Amino acid sequence: MIKSYLFSLLILLFAVLIETAVLSNIPLLPAVPDLVLICSLYFALNNGSVQGQTMGFSGGLLVDFLSGTPFGLNCLIRTILGYISGLFKKILNLKSVFVLFLIGLVATLVKALLIYCASVLFPNMINSYNMISKVFLFELAVNSFLTPFIFKFLNFFSNILIIEEKV
Repeated sequence: MIKSYLFSLLILLFAVLIETAVLSNIPLLPAVPDLVLICSLYFALNNGSVQGQTMGFSGGLLVDFLSGTPFGLNCLIRTILGYISGLFKKILNLKSVFVLFLIGLVATLVKALLIYCASVLFPNMINSYNMISKVFLFELAVNSFLTPFIFKFLNFFSNILIIEEKV
């Protein structure tokens, strides 16, 4: 179990580094795909709410350290998303490309909604998404399309990443 958590953290670290160091420096991209969100969804949907919120918090903490967002915002949002996603463990068909596409779509929409709620509480500190902007629609599309590919890639490591339940 500890090995699964450590390997999951390592994957999240790589995802954060790719997001913040590589993808954020490509000027042609209107928005950066949220690889950490997609990886956290994978961990939550395969291992449940406890690992979902743990990996969501950890990934959010890493993003907070390496980005310019208010400290704790990503931790809060990704913890909530990880917990909610973990509730759907063994309910959703994670082998269907269409279901994975919808998971990425819904998770990105919920993330935008949570950021909007936080921006209402702290209007001077947090910028929310404009839901019809090119930037948000690009992120929504890219996250949705990348989700099946990232899930498929992470399935190669499923023997390490997925915690087997004791019966």
